[in-house]
Amino acid sequence: MKRKRPVSRGRILYLATVAAIYVFLLTPMVIVVLAAFNAGEYLTFPPQGFSLRWFDKFFHSEPFVRAFIFSIRLGFFATVIAVVIGTAAALFVVRYAGRYRDAMRTLVIAPLLFPSILTGIALLLYYYAVGMGARTFTGLVIGHVLIVLPYVFLTVSTSLYNFDKSLEEVSRSLGAGPFRTFREVTLPLIKGGVISGSIFAFITSFDQFPISLLLAAVGDTPLPIQLFDYLRFQFDPTAAAVSTISIVMAAVVVLTTQKFVGLEALYWGGSG
Repeated sequence: MKRKRPVSRGRILYLATVAAIYVFLLTPMVIVVLAAFNAGEYLTFPPQGFSLRWFDKFFHSEPFVRAFIFSIRLGFFATVIAVVIGTAAALFVVRYAGRYRDAMRTLVIAPLLFPSILTGIALLLYYYAVGMGARTFTGLVIGHVLIVLPYVFLTVSTSLYNFDKSLEEVSRSLGAGPFRTFREVTLPLIKGGVISGSIFAFITSFDQFPISLLLAAVGDTPLPIQLFDYLRFQFDPTAAAVSTISIVMAAVVVLTTQKFVGLEALYWGGSG
């Protein structure tokens, strides 16, 4: 009978470090979720009993519900546009950019390198300069697309680097046109990158605060801005309930993708 090898100190230290990182990242989320069920009148921790009344208050609050629906609509439009542009940009940069590839890649992912508040100010000044009008739904969507586009571009680009182009050549040799080849060969094989980018794009857009603060029109208030305005005057657990709903929604998006697509489609280089 073989004796089990003792666990080395290095491995114990490694596991302890990983566990500490997870605790550090998840503890704020756990505190927010628990605070959402607080029976007390104020946003405190630990909770003073259990109650669902703050969720009831959220669902019966017209401003919050309207902001929630608006954020979903905004995230949907921003994600769809970013997926189309980001996928096309990734195809061009990876396959056709040549010596300009690094420069074009840097240009596309530039919004990740700058604080969102600076990007929002730049867009605000640009909209006024061209006479577009800053606080419009179109301007807000453009701002969100600019912020979430790099996520789609990077994930799709990674999928394309592991792509076997001979499959496209076979499709073309059998008489399929460029569009049909992309739809039936290329897209199914890079869907992992497209889906991953879509998830990151939607969640980032839904939770985007600086761009929305500067570009949202009066009456079109995304959920993060509505929550910020609420906390300026009230400090009850409704804010935690709103945050909990956002967390649950993000989890539902990921779990739904897992169910219908599979986690293997979310790998950076996965071909699905």
